[in-house]
Amino acid sequence: MKIMLIMLLVLLTHCAQRPQCNCHHKYQIGSFSIQGHRGARGLFPENTWPAFQKALELGVDFLELDVVVDKDGELVVSHESFMNSQICLTPQGKIIPTSKEKTHNLYQMSYAQIKQYDCGSKFYPRFPQQRKMKVSKPLLSDIIAQTEIWLKEHKKSVQYNIELKSEEESDGLFHPAPHIFAQKLFEQLRQQGILERTIVQSFDVRCLQEFKKLNQQVPLSLLVENRLSIDENIKRLGFRPNIYSCDYTFLNAEKIKQLHLQNILVIPWTVNDKKDMQYLKDIGVDGIITDYPDQALFLRGNK
Repeated sequence: MKIMLIMLLVLLTHCAQRPQCNCHHKYQIGSFSIQGHRGARGLFPENTWPAFQKALELGVDFLELDVVVDKDGELVVSHESFMNSQICLTPQGKIIPTSKEKTHNLYQMSYAQIKQYDCGSKFYPRFPQQRKMKVSKPLLSDIIAQTEIWLKEHKKSVQYNIELKSEEESDGLFHPAPHIFAQKLFEQLRQQGILERTIVQSFDVRCLQEFKKLNQQVPLSLLVENRLSIDENIKRLGFRPNIYSCDYTFLNAEKIKQLHLQNILVIPWTVNDKKDMQYLKDIGVDGIITDYPDQALFLRGNK
């Protein structure tokens, strides 16, 4: 009996020490996910249905996307809160001067106005393979609805990683205050029934803090592009995020171990080179965000 009790104690101790994300979805430390950045930005116009559909066809685990708010309070899928001059043309098909792009402010435009802009036909030198087509910025509600229909038809599943685009100096100018922004996203996710399959991410710690007040179950991902230490970034946030998502060049095996010991998953961005993908998986990341999910599929054969 004494030996059995000792063995049970050892087993319980081992289980307690094993890193486990406190996420309420199937993604845990020890698994590995491929996330399609803005859908499949290297292949189709970013943050559009064709890019998301391609990512789904390739079999990504997550659709990664960004949301902003329009004049009427609708959530629009877009990386910028204005019309990026590198990828968008005016409703008349004219080039937007870089110096004027922020005057095309989505927060000051109705969706009827936004959808008139062509954000897929202009050649984008960073992604020469990207297929060009006339396409507009979609509503988040439409992308979720189209995705869910596609998943049902193809008997597939996917999770979402949605970024709130916000900066303190832009409050009230290019987006609402963080508590309003977080509330809008929360209500949208709840309405469309995907809370349990969504990660919410942001560089703006205020948005994550506000979302946490609304829901304790949705995993939160801290996006990082600064050179502060892991501890400093977590201190700024005020709590341990479920996921630490930084520029992949910031990482090494020691930092990943440090995060895993705190039950924090590590999902770097934006990884587009196969050698980098393999290296990151070898040193223990829990997934990657990539513009080329087609190039990352080989990782599934390297368990």
